[in-house]
Amino acid sequence: MNYSESVQYLYSLGNEVLTAKLGLDRISALLATLGNPHRACRWIHVAGTNGKGSTCAMIEAGLRASGIRTGLYISPHLIEPTERIQIAGQAVSQEQFAGAFERVHETAERMVASGALDMHPTYFETVTAMAFVLFAAEKVYMGVLEVGLGGRLDATNVVTPELCVITPIDFDHQIFLGETIEQIAAEKAGILKPGVPAVFAEQRPEAEVVLRAHAQGPYTSSREWAITDLAIGSRGSSFCLRGVPITCPLAGEHQVENARVAAIALTELGYSTAGIAETHWPARLEHVSELPEILIDGAHNPAGIRALVNYIRRFYLGQRRIWIIYGALRDKAVAEMASILFPLADRLILTAPANSRAMPPEDIPAEGSHITHSVGEAIELLNQAGPGDVIFIAGSLYLAGEARALLVK
Repeated sequence: MNYSESVQYLYSLGNEVLTAKLGLDRISALLATLGNPHRACRWIHVAGTNGKGSTCAMIEAGLRASGIRTGLYISPHLIEPTERIQIAGQAVSQEQFAGAFERVHETAERMVASGALDMHPTYFETVTAMAFVLFAAEKVYMGVLEVGLGGRLDATNVVTPELCVITPIDFDHQIFLGETIEQIAAEKAGILKPGVPAVFAEQRPEAEVVLRAHAQGPYTSSREWAITDLAIGSRGSSFCLRGVPITCPLAGEHQVENARVAAIALTELGYSTAGIAETHWPARLEHVSELPEILIDGAHNPAGIRALVNYIRRFYLGQRRIWIIYGALRDKAVAEMASILFPLADRLILTAPANSRAMPPEDIPAEGSHITHSVGEAIELLNQAGPGDVIFIAGSLYLAGEARALLVK
């Protein structure tokens, strides 16, 4: 299959969240038949609710700046599925992606036909296996793996890593992970392995108790590394950890903790933290236009929206006219997010990403909003914004990806 055909087949497997089949038996059997490519390099495994991707990106940037040949596996993608599998800081090519898909898919088809698999691996299982195949083939020395959903039963949890990292835990995907912070934390803690060191971000007290109870090796809590000389700007932050200067180029006060965790992880593995300053992580409070100022943020759950609101209050509220373009998926806490974010808007535009799970904009609870039915239609309204206005586009990574494709050349 070519790239387009491979992507179409992956989408035919169904949405990676709604059709998730949590468990390690299928992915383990598939990888064994593929020659266990996940054993070909070293790993840093990252779980959590918010900040996983940013922390992974900063760790990978630090490793790469230290001369390491890196792999980075993330989800979801913003525009193209190739973004999920990155080698040495670059997304794999469409040809590499299609070649890995063909190998994994043909192996899975043979296993299903022989009865060795109960079904074709899911979207996420398939792409995870593809990442392992490509990392092995490209001789990646150390890969950074972002957990897709939960941790304990996530397809990435077949690895024995050099280090486990758990970012802040909050409410999300409760239908899969449990209704309480304790239940969610237990699922995230499922990546912890006997004797493998771990780094824990600052947590809610109830989550921290669970993580400590599940620890199977030495662990470091990030608050043990005091932050000094902190300076937070609208485009990033800087601070010191034990006398070492850290520059975080990602905007938002919440990124300070992500940068601290990444810096601790790098230090504990013996690598320099200087590369964190070179991190590029699109659609996370990303400035994509200056006049008017437009920022795209992938905030898609209440904790993410609270971080966005804190940023708006710190740098823009009361100083600039604030536009918000918002769209979300039906299975998210839309009413809660709306109640947190919408009061800050001088102009509110509701829309829907091109996704079968998108909530119709007219169903989003809001007064005085402008309804649009596509991201493109919403962005067209921005020609009414003045040069001193600031526009935030948020509510879903799918929305962020569509908007970015239209706004970033």
